[in-house]
Amino acid sequence: MRIAVCIKQVPVVSALTLDPATKALKREGVACEVSSFDLRALTKAVDLRAKHGGEVVAITMGPPQASEALLECLALGADRALHLCDRQFAGSDTLATARALALALQIEPYDLILCGRYSVDAETGQVGPEVAELLGIAQITAAQELVVDMEKRQVRARRETDDGTESVVAPLPVLVTATEDLAPERFPSKADREAAKSKACVQISASDLSKNVAQFGSMGSPTWVEGLHHVETARLGKIIAAPTAQAAAAELARTLVDDHHLFGSLKVQEQPAIATIATQHSHTAGKDIWVMAEVLGDNVRPVTFELLGKAREIADALRSQVAAIVLGNSAARFAPALAAHGADRVLVGEHPMLAWFDVDNQTRISTRAITALQPRMVLFGATASGRDLAPRLAARLQLGLTGDCIDLGVDSSGHLVQYKPAFGGAVVAPILSKTIPAMASVRPGMLRALDPDPSRPVRIEELSVEEVQAPRVLVTERRPIGDAAAALDNSEIVIGLGKGFGSRENLDAAHELASLLGASFCTTRDVADEGWLPRQLQVGLTGRAIAPKLYIAVAIRGAFEHMVGLRRAGLIVAINKNPKAPVFKSADYGIVGDYRDVLPALCRELAAARA
Repeated sequence: MRIAVCIKQVPVVSALTLDPATKALKREGVACEVSSFDLRALTKAVDLRAKHGGEVVAITMGPPQASEALLECLALGADRALHLCDRQFAGSDTLATARALALALQIEPYDLILCGRYSVDAETGQVGPEVAELLGIAQITAAQELVVDMEKRQVRARRETDDGTESVVAPLPVLVTATEDLAPERFPSKADREAAKSKACVQISASDLSKNVAQFGSMGSPTWVEGLHHVETARLGKIIAAPTAQAAAAELARTLVDDHHLFGSLKVQEQPAIATIATQHSHTAGKDIWVMAEVLGDNVRPVTFELLGKAREIADALRSQVAAIVLGNSAARFAPALAAHGADRVLVGEHPMLAWFDVDNQTRISTRAITALQPRMVLFGATASGRDLAPRLAARLQLGLTGDCIDLGVDSSGHLVQYKPAFGGAVVAPILSKTIPAMASVRPGMLRALDPDPSRPVRIEELSVEEVQAPRVLVTERRPIGDAAAALDNSEIVIGLGKGFGSRENLDAAHELASLLGASFCTTRDVADEGWLPRQLQVGLTGRAIAPKLYIAVAIRGAFEHMVGLRRAGLIVAINKNPKAPVFKSADYGIVGDYRDVLPALCRELAAARA
């Protein structure tokens, strides 16, 4: 069995700073490491080799110093390494990177290709699905468990979705992206590092892969970064000083009720906008703005309505129209809601095999529609399904794609400006596309939906579904975790539960507060790693982004990896017994105290205020 593991060397995110003068990241002296998800993928590959035999090949594309990352992989058990190293690769976006990796992977056959679900510097999950598309193989993203059956030439996996997990079966060869749960973290010994020096590491140039080297690097990249911007969030930073937990809770309750209208229409300060939409353009009207609608159960996901609101704003400025695309078994029933939220027309594709999301079928139908109708822009939600579909579609159509944006704008030339956070949210990069349509996915909770107007006319057009086929990746079981994960998409009040609770049982202490406020729960990576709460409730760099009007962080340290997922939260309250906890720097109001004292007192005060 031959396994390839695609890895990336990234700077240690917490060590990066932005030069205010040059607007560039200061990289000098910043240590680098292998992206953490890639290490989990490598560990799983080594375990599979131990069971099935064969070899593990680590592969990366990067400058000469990336050989250090490959040496780390060799020390962790890889048999040999391939280093795509050439100035011609410099400036590659995700599609140009995927092209190079796919060509390198075609040199010899692989049964299984593993990589991390995304790299922690760019926070994108595009390269894996794009490589799978370019190789013409199936993909399984966000795998938590993986079993290989070499006799049947197939894999069985359990993958993470936004509302639970799916058990799937897929044929070999297949590309699988790893979550942090796929394999335990391991560290090489001194002896392992010495042994790694004798293993083969072959350097590959651009011309070794293709005579057409213009398809690599900045020349072959359909997107480019216009610059880097440091984004500040406006927070009050007020610590409520009081002699007792009861007194502090009383002051916080009074502030929330009187100043911010808790139990009424919450009054919060909006965070400053990032994007602008130019109103004067040197172009003619035309070409629709498309939104790929997403349905969860019997409802359109809120992120679709958020995208429609932004698309409506862009279309009005460009004198264009908004089209929503919805695929499913009985997808036309969602058309009225899509029209009410801003769509001028709704493109509907219906087929029994589309009752559940399948990336291959969605890609086929979307490819035909885009090729035939030629929209100006195509927008996706940065959800589990959106992150599967958008990269695969971009690779098939050779289009630029910016994933996990936090805002969208339009410049004076009418180009879509896609604002993407990077390096843990320390900076935001405006990205533009050279190709049409421009494609972008946006994190849920980052944009604002329009107030629905049921009087808007519903124009339905049918899409061809001739391309629908039986899925390559067969779902054998779905395990939803209930409504908790879906509720985070549009909850006005969210309570964050941190590692400071000490145990899963202690989390019950927050239930009374949640009941009083009608709040949803979320958590940090540490808590999800412990299994106290589902991974789908994790907010932050390696989780999801949310935008509640009120966020109450309880026993949460407040590392930037968590707080980056809360940039658009309206009001942040922090409760932590450590006065030096970073969370207080990101909060509007804070109470220094033990949650066991503060929460009961706060509940008493809020219950009295509500009464």
